[in-house]
Amino acid sequence: MSLKKLIPAAAILFTLGVSAQTMKLDHWTPAQLLERAQHLRQQAAQGDGSASETLEKYPHHYTMLAFRSHSGGGELHENYADLFYILDGNATVVTGGPLVDRHNSGPGEVRGSSVSSGSRQEVKGGDVVHIPAGMTHQMIVPEGSTVTYFVVKVQEKE
Repeated sequence: MSLKKLIPAAAILFTLGVSAQTMKLDHWTPAQLLERAQHLRQQAAQGDGSASETLEKYPHHYTMLAFRSHSGGGELHENYADLFYILDGNATVVTGGPLVDRHNSGPGEVRGSSVSSGSRQEVKGGDVVHIPAGMTHQMIVPEGSTVTYFVVKVQEKE
């Protein structure tokens, strides 16, 4: 093989090798996530009734774990879709209505005190919810209840 052909081939193999070495599989069982969420439960009790943590970041998405013992405010993520996997508990997800007391909370992030007149969907352990980028949403937790959920935030727009 000539040197002209060998150099590009070596570059490709090197790139594939580096990529294979830096790639990793992330795997969590529901039981592992619920165990990990115990400290979020404690943080929520000391704060406003909600706590979350980022688990891993990737080029166009990231994963989180969240716990709520109280309802959250309204949210809108301009560039990110939310995928929720409800691990435990129950809540109502309100989507699509206007944000009350709307204000920007950061680049591409809008918050409000609530979502008014949106569609309501009851969710419980085992349910999966997809909220596209640009859709208002709010998690309502019934009095005396809690909800623990795994979140995948997927970049849909730049």
